[in-house]
Amino acid sequence: MIALPESVELSAWVERAFGYVFSQPELCCTALTHRSASSRHNERLEFLGDSILNCAVARMLYEADTLADEGALSRQRASLVSGETLAQIAAELGVGEHLQLGGGELKSGGYRRASILADALEAMLGAIFLDSGFDAAAAVVRRIIGPRLSELPAVSALKDPKTRLQEALQARGLALPTYTLTAVEGEAHAQVFAVSCEVSALGLATTAVGGSRRRAEQIAADRLWTLLPIDMRRPS
Repeated sequence: MIALPESVELSAWVERAFGYVFSQPELCCTALTHRSASSRHNERLEFLGDSILNCAVARMLYEADTLADEGALSRQRASLVSGETLAQIAAELGVGEHLQLGGGELKSGGYRRASILADALEAMLGAIFLDSGFDAAAAVVRRIIGPRLSELPAVSALKDPKTRLQEALQARGLALPTYTLTAVEGEAHAQVFAVSCEVSALGLATTAVGGSRRRAEQIAADRLWTLLPIDMRRPS
């Protein structure tokens, strides 16, 4: 058996935070149990909750903006379901205070770790789905994530730096930027990649380093974006 928090206190918190009451409280307890605490942990519920979350958020976005295209909707969804966003929401709801963690995770502050918080939030959605079905889980998603729809940045700001730079150049009929790998340093398991990004038509070039070539290219593209004339940085 999992060592459970006081059931009345836990139920009261779930109702306050999620607006939901479990008919099978054991699902809630499992959702809040990290693998370090028990073999009956929340990873399977997290897997389920991830799918529920993506579907529910996609539906919210689809209904909220009837003019947004697929690319815009995808970027908005990615922003709302990112690990960072989920961890922030979980922290605001007090998920960390109700997690069941092993001794090692407790000592290392696992109840504040972003990945653990985000995973537990997804697991809670999976548990609610199993307890009452998709509509109930989607209602909880709307409750905890819906308010953030109005806080989403402009769609253009959600594009990754390489895409944003490429589209700005294409809109003005300019050639795409050139990315060149200039150096790779470090041991195989901890390499650092150096990359340059050049837009020859504008006489602009930047450099960056990252833990992967892709990451370095994104950083270099972002730096070059800031060097573009202001009119090129406006949506076309």
